[in-house]
Amino acid sequence: MTETAVITAVRPGHEFDQAALARFLEPHVPGASKGIEIRQFEGGQSNPTFLLKVGEREFVMRKQPPGELLPSAHQVDREYKVMAALAGTDVPVPKMIALCEDSSVVGTKFYVMEKVAGRVYSDLLLEDLPKADRRAVYLDMVRVLAALHAVDHEAVGLAEFGKPGNYYSRQISRWSRQYEASKTEDLPAMDKLMAWLPEQIPESDEVCVVHGDYRLGNVMLHPTEPRIVAVLDWELSTLGHPLADLGYLCMDYHSPGYDGQGLGDADLAARGIPDEAEMVEHYCKLTGRQQIENWTFYVVYNLFRSGAIIQGVYKRGLEGNASSEQALGYKDVCRQRSELAWGLVESKGLA
Repeated sequence: MTETAVITAVRPGHEFDQAALARFLEPHVPGASKGIEIRQFEGGQSNPTFLLKVGEREFVMRKQPPGELLPSAHQVDREYKVMAALAGTDVPVPKMIALCEDSSVVGTKFYVMEKVAGRVYSDLLLEDLPKADRRAVYLDMVRVLAALHAVDHEAVGLAEFGKPGNYYSRQISRWSRQYEASKTEDLPAMDKLMAWLPEQIPESDEVCVVHGDYRLGNVMLHPTEPRIVAVLDWELSTLGHPLADLGYLCMDYHSPGYDGQGLGDADLAARGIPDEAEMVEHYCKLTGRQQIENWTFYVVYNLFRSGAIIQGVYKRGLEGNASSEQALGYKDVCRQRSELAWGLVESKGLA
């Protein structure tokens, strides 16, 4: 569990011109040119994340990682754009300060936002919270997700945020390519999934803003209350299909989770945590759906996609370009997730 973020000195390989950053920020944050205290957050596997302190004010900077980047990855400009657009909607996001697309300033693109006070948990079982709060947090995650999917993307200026239609075809193709570009060993289950998924795409072709990485570790809770005050890490957001987000949120009922502790083997009722069926039912109620057909596809798709993403993190770790020292610990995660996904396909008689 991580309630208080781990913050370190700027780690080797992630140094940048701090004076240049101060000059860039001065028009947006008066006083920045007089000095910025800069520390680095542990985590931010894809995009290095830094805490900036200017006087008594605190900000967060997200930047692309150093080194050679995979195509279409690390799009911090998209994070900035979507959060700026969602300001004023029912989706809680931090206040955006500035975006810099000039890589000559700190070496890569970056943006700065206000720091939100709150708590971030990675322990899916929420051991440190009261039983009633655990239930409230999980149901609030569904509420916020439903609110995101209800946003009129054209009205908030995101009509061109992604290509409408054929979302799963494009995503499966994209992550198959990304996986092939970062693979370090042959994984038969990934090969099977890359062949199976394109043949199973549901006919439904709804379009909305999707987060792309919506999970407990990417939402911030109120300092004392069991409700979400900010949704973070929008790098993978786009226009897409809403059930991709819901399937991703529910993936932890079938996998060990990012930190090795999943929900599938836990006594959820005793802990006050809603099970997968209740989460799906709550989402359906909030969005006016009667039911969800082909639910297994959405979970399997997300296990495949997350495996491909984490494989990229591991490969960057091998090359010394990862945002976190934890990257090398992900050696077996792609294999584990792909095997879980294919096992789910087989268990449902869908192979």
